[in-house]
Amino acid sequence: MPLADKFGRQITDLRISVTDRCNFRCVYCRSADPETHMPSANLLTWDEYVRLARILVGMGIRKVRVTGGEPLVRPGVEDFIAQLKALGVPDLSMTTNGHLLAERCDRLVAAGLNRINISLDSLDRDKFERVTRTKTFDQVIAGIDAAQASSLRPVKVNAVLVRGLNDDEVEAFASFARDRDLIMRFIEFMPLDADRSWTRDMVVTGAEVHDRISARWPMVPVVHERSETARKFRFADGRGEIGLISPVSQPFCGHCSRLRLTADGKLRTCLFSKEDYDLRFLLRGDATDREIGDEIHAIVAQKEKGHRINEPGFVPPSRTMVSIGG
Repeated sequence: MPLADKFGRQITDLRISVTDRCNFRCVYCRSADPETHMPSANLLTWDEYVRLARILVGMGIRKVRVTGGEPLVRPGVEDFIAQLKALGVPDLSMTTNGHLLAERCDRLVAAGLNRINISLDSLDRDKFERVTRTKTFDQVIAGIDAAQASSLRPVKVNAVLVRGLNDDEVEAFASFARDRDLIMRFIEFMPLDADRSWTRDMVVTGAEVHDRISARWPMVPVVHERSETARKFRFADGRGEIGLISPVSQPFCGHCSRLRLTADGKLRTCLFSKEDYDLRFLLRGDATDREIGDEIHAIVAQKEKGHRINEPGFVPPSRTMVSIGG
């Protein structure tokens, strides 16, 4: 039976986090610190992921995004992509920091990957190195170019804008999209950072980004599905596209179609859920596929109406972004 919540929203999208590890050491995240890592025994095995994916695809999941942490640091991820494709997933994508992408792009395409999102929070080499605490800028750009030269084109490049950090690069990011004919997506800063330093005045709204870019290059709206997170615009005079993801200033919860599976086997109905639901316990017990499916239906029935960021008394989730999965 297809998945739908009590608000009538059809659940068709699944984010699968395959690791909480990362090869970057970003200042706002602790995923590279070994003391924060989940015990290896707690992480789902590839076979467990495939079993859950098979059950969920049978319940109407049509889009699967593989995330982390950094998914390319976990050995075997290309084989996992191939197994997901064999299950009949029609839209298969990945979010990556791009560091290892240039050397892995061909294998990912051969495995069946359809789309890719690459995180890049600065085009300034010095700033990039300060934020990521790595010297990998050239590798990330090479990864973007490799993906853009493949069947994964058009690549989506994601930048989380934080006022005082990289909000001065909006126009540079837009120019980057035009020069490379890719999709540049601007994401509002959400209260999911490891240091719990988020404040509303650090948010650069989608409306501000739109106004700044369109003042220099006129843009035309692009039709999108109601459940898509981004409001899309193409440049009126040529190549490139802009996506604005505005969960703080313009929430899109009313059309949410997503579930999230964490690396330790917890199912989450919202990024900001106060609870998650343990499927690993069922996978490693004697539960049948039917029993796991029934549990997933029961979990989806508890899906929240919205994330409540803008309501008085909002409390961020106990998990940060890296332990949930992007």
